[in-house]
Amino acid sequence: MASESARAAGTDYPWREFLAAWVRNPARMGAVAPSSPWLSARLAMVAPTQGSPVVVELGPGTGAVSELVSRRLPESARHLAVELDPAMARYLATAHPGVEVINGDAAKLGALLAERDVRSVDAVISGLPWSLFDRETQRAILGQVVTAIGETGVFATFAYPGGMPLPSARRFRATLHETFDEVVVTRTVWRNLPPAFCYLCRRPKVAGI
Repeated sequence: MASESARAAGTDYPWREFLAAWVRNPARMGAVAPSSPWLSARLAMVAPTQGSPVVVELGPGTGAVSELVSRRLPESARHLAVELDPAMARYLATAHPGVEVINGDAAKLGALLAERDVRSVDAVISGLPWSLFDRETQRAILGQVVTAIGETGVFATFAYPGGMPLPSARRFRATLHETFDEVVVTRTVWRNLPPAFCYLCRRPKVAGI
């Protein structure tokens, strides 16, 4: 649940944080706005609601998805979020005190989790701008995800239909199919800026890529 200080800043505060992050480093920001409640809800659906699950977010930004993931998770769960931008990580930690925020690089996910004694992950939810990454970066991060979720976890991320003509976007989709036995492409969420769809991936074909 968002803290009182975050609420007091007003409902537009996440937007201001998001825009500030874009100004600091536009090359790292693949979106023009935080995920809408409808896209966030679709991504959050992979978070387990029972037991003691571990859910990791990559590139959580202002926490649009984090809020809905936290609502789904049972009290015994662990909810971690890896955010590269230091200012965004500080905001996320304040706005979502129940989330274990890690200011770090998703390409080093395995080491970041090991430092916190996390041995397995039930779900990884990514808000990273995959179409902005080169092939090596895409494969490096996916390799970390595969190791984290093992044979039973799920990986969820999203992309924009308008960006699919980009070679990097097509390459990412092909890499997902090379990496996972199951890649589900959801219907487009039109109530998002811009419209987006989700990839839901399970059962890695190999231990790492």
